[in-house]
Formats: sequence, structure tokens, C-alpha cells
Amino acid sequence: MQAPQDTDNLTCQPWYHGQLSRQEAETLLLQDGDFLVRASESRGSHPVISCRWRGKILHFEVFRVVLRPRPGRPQALFQLEDERFASMSALVHSYMTRRRPLSRATGAVASKPVSRQRPLRRSLSEDVLTDSPAAPRPLRPRKWSSSQPAGLDHSGREKRDEAAGAPSAFGPALHRTGSEPTLLKALPHLGTMADSLTASDGQLPTLRMPSLASGHPPTYCELLPRVPSAQRTTPRPSCPEPAVWWWEAEEEEEEDRCFIRPQAEVSFCIPGHPSCLLGPQNRPLDPTVLCTLRSLLVAHHSESTALHLLLVDCQAIGLLGVTKSQKSAMGVASGLELLTLPHGHRLRLEVLERIETLALAGALAVLGCSGPLEERTVALKGLVDLALALRPGATGDLLGLAGVMGALLMPQVSRLESTWRHLRRNHTEAALVFEQELKPLMRALDESTGPCSPGEVALPHVAPVVRLLEGEETSGPLDESCDRLLRTLLGARQVARDAPLFRRAAAQRLQGFRPNPELWEALTTGFLRRLLWGSKGAQATRANRLEKFHHVLSILSQQLEPEG
Repeated sequence: MQAPQDTDNLTCQPWYHGQLSRQEAETLLLQDGDFLVRASESRGSHPVISCRWRGKILHFEVFRVVLRPRPGRPQALFQLEDERFASMSALVHSYMTRRRPLSRATGAVASKPVSRQRPLRRSLSEDVLTDSPAAPRPLRPRKWSSSQPAGLDHSGREKRDEAAGAPSAFGPALHRTGSEPTLLKALPHLGTMADSLTASDGQLPTLRMPSLASGHPPTYCELLPRVPSAQRTTPRPSCPEPAVWWWEAEEEEEEDRCFIRPQAEVSFCIPGHPSCLLGPQNRPLDPTVLCTLRSLLVAHHSESTALHLLLVDCQAIGLLGVTKSQKSAMGVASGLELLTLPHGHRLRLEVLERIETLALAGALAVLGCSGPLEERTVALKGLVDLALALRPGATGDLLGLAGVMGALLMPQVSRLESTWRHLRRNHTEAALVFEQELKPLMRALDESTGPCSPGEVALPHVAPVVRLLEGEETSGPLDESCDRLLRTLLGARQVARDAPLFRRAAAQRLQGFRPNPELWEALTTGFLRRLLWGSKGAQATRANRLEKFHHVLSILSQQLEPEG
């Protein structure tokens, strides 16, 4: 397996043709579904998707909304109508693989990319189209006036006048110095959208349609972009929402019935679930899918991600969403009870794989950051924030907490001395919480001495009893191991008795929660297994998969911070 490559740069994509006129693009689109992405010559190098559909050539101008600079999130979001993406590559991949219409009005589907046959032609204004971070520009000299800043009406025009073609409406926002007001005239097509974006959130500002030049008829297909409200909302999902929110349904009280001996082991993994993010066959660590996941996680704060994780974990362990047929098959009413029984072997293996897969995916989120040190530090802080949101008293998902802490404590991550030093220097509070609260908490949970009362916890920490029942030996002196063994077994018995209380606590936390189906899928064990090992590699044995991926993470860790 190879380390993922960065495909955010459009010049690496075969369907990107650079600066191309409308007439040249139309000669390349021969069949329905053919499409390419170009930098418009008449619209200041705006990104345009040209597509042939039902015998007609259609052109769709992509909206690019610049975000205020903040470490760990993209410089801009790209949008056609509904969904927003952190890069043009992710947008094109989503619409192409899922065969989604580019607009509701036309129904055009871009399914067959047309590769370029000649070298790219670049202009000075085309740099704004590439999704990779551009080199920082020096600040322009400050001009002072007793009444107002000088050169306000001409700011940012010097370089644009030197470039051939029309000025770029999607150029990077000018830097602010001191109390100088934001120079919005550098963004003529975006209007005053920058003022509506607060520095702390990641929501899109109000979109304004580009104004047509006087006397020119409209030449682009009309798009109706969804304008998000000022309140925090979840991006509109492209996957269908379930008809019934099953975790909010009241559990039916069953009448006393005779015990039925289990006939087969029960699995709570969803078999054959169609993927909204992966195709039928996928390579391991697909860069475009990783970019899509990054945009999904950027769009959700840690508390929202924690609730998504709680929902997936409760379904994976059989705490919520257990059907009557499953209850009859396993002889008990909850997966928390099944874990302690002999015929819970399959479920125990699934729980172990889930914790391990979450830990590997979290480690990849840090070790896959090949950019500046701050980018890697922000990813590390994101895992700490997620762990805080999962801890007892908050979301209370201790199964998810075990996976996230497994990533933070993994040797390939803990050896990154420069990254941890940068975290302590620039995000001191997160570093202190990790050292003084999260690490002792995880140690207590592993020793079966941590908090486990329903209400404070929605999903208990079951990893110790699962490892014990699967034959893993406990570490430490013999007398301490015996004490830990006894505590683990007593704790497992109490968890099985309190299963209805844990179910009620989890349902209360999820009351009114409306998940993003794409983020929900991205956190499932089946999706993460295919993402990390590919559709073919996911079929290998668990030991073989773990050995190979730990080797990949070790290589990435050494590349980031070689041993001196």
C-alpha cells in the first residue's frame, strides 16, 4: 500500500483543461454525459463545468466562496446548488460517481470525463482555481489618510490590470492590517458575503448570483444555490434519509415469554448496505474520498461528530435498533447482554474490530497531514476535542472514546515530538486536558475503575471484558491482574443488568438529533474497513490487515518526523 497522494491540485486531474474557450470545449464533448472542467476565459478564470446532455452543450459556473482564514479548514468551499465541498476535485468526484444532476432544471449528469490532450495553459488569474494552498503574498504598503484609508477604490487592481483577460472575481481576499477595514471591492461578485461570516463558525455566507454584464444575454445554465441560514445547520445530505428515526421510538415492553435457546450468532453490521461515498470497487486510501471526508468533518463541530459516532456505536453494539427477530435469535434483548454470553463471540470480534478501525482512521487523520506542522497540530487538536465531546457527562460514548484515544496513544502518533510540542505551545488548554484528564480517564476505564453509571454514560466501556472473554491476557503483576479480572467480570455483569438504562440514556441524548447520512456512513465499521484497505483488502484476515496498516502508519510517521 502506498501513502495517499494529494489530488486537491486541479492540474493533476485529467478532466481539468485549464483556460479553455467555450467553442474549444464544445468541440471536445461528443456524447451525452461527456464533461470537462475549464477556467472560463470570459469570466475571469471562474471554474466552469461543460457537459453534453441530450444533444446540447451546457455550461455550469461553479460558485466559490472564500472563507476567513483559520487553521484546519479549507480556504474556500465550492458549490453548484445543494452541497458544498472543500475542493473542486471532491465536487466533481461526488457528482460523477453518484450520477447526480448538475442542476434540477436541466437534469444533466456528468458521467464521462474527457481527458485533456495538450499541456495546460495558465494565466496569472488562474491560480485562484487550484485548490492547493497558494504561496502567501506580501502585504501591500499601507496608505494613511486623516479621513479614510487611501486607495480604497483601487485596492488590489494593480496586479489584475497587468494580467491578460478579465479580473478574477474569486481572487484571494486581501490581508487586513491593524484597524484597516476589509476591502470588499476585491470581491465584486460576492458582494458583502464576507461580513456575514463570523470568525468562529464554518458556515457559508449568503450567496449572491453573479451579475450579468450589461447588454449580454445569459450564457450559463441557471443554478439555484441553497442559501444556509444564520443558525448552525447540517449540510443537506445527498443520501436518502430514513423514513423513521428508530432511535427515538419507544421500546415495546415484551410479555413474559419462555427462553428460546439461540440457534445462531447475531451480527449488527449492515450487510450489503449501498455506499453513498464509495463505488462498488475502491482502492485503499482513495485521495478523493479522503478529501470528501475532510470536508464533511470540517462542516461538523466536535459535538455533532460525537453524536453521529454515538448513533453508529449504539447500532453496531446492539443497544439501539434491535429487531424482534434479532432478540429472538440471540435470546436476550440487548447486545450488552449478548457480549457476556458464549454465543456472543461474533459480536465481540466486531466490537474489537470497530475500536481498532476507529483508532487507525484517527491516526491516519494526523499522519496523513503532509503539509505544514500547524495542519498536523490542528488535526491532533481535533481528536482531543472529539475525545472531550465523547467523555462521560458529555455524549458518554465510551466505545467511541476508546477508539479516539487509541489513535492519540498509538506509538506512531505519540512519537511525533515536534507536533505535540507545537500543540502544547499553541493549544495549551487542549494539551493540558489530554494529559491531566483524558489519559487518566482512559487508564481508569481500562482497569475497570472508571465511571460507568447510566445517565453519565450512554454506552459503557466494554473493551476490557471483550478482550478478556476472547482470551487476551492481562498485563501487570499477578495479584493486580487477579483484582482487575474480578473487577472486569463484576462490571460486565452490572452492565448487562443495566442495559435498559443505558438504552434510555442513549435515546435521550439522541432525541431530536438529525444525522447527516454521509457522515453517518463514514463512521461505520464497514466503510472505514473499505476506506483503509480497499474493497479487496477488506476481505483479508483481521491480523493481516492490522499488520499491514500499522506498517503504513509507521512509514508515514517516519516521513513526518525522522528519527534523529
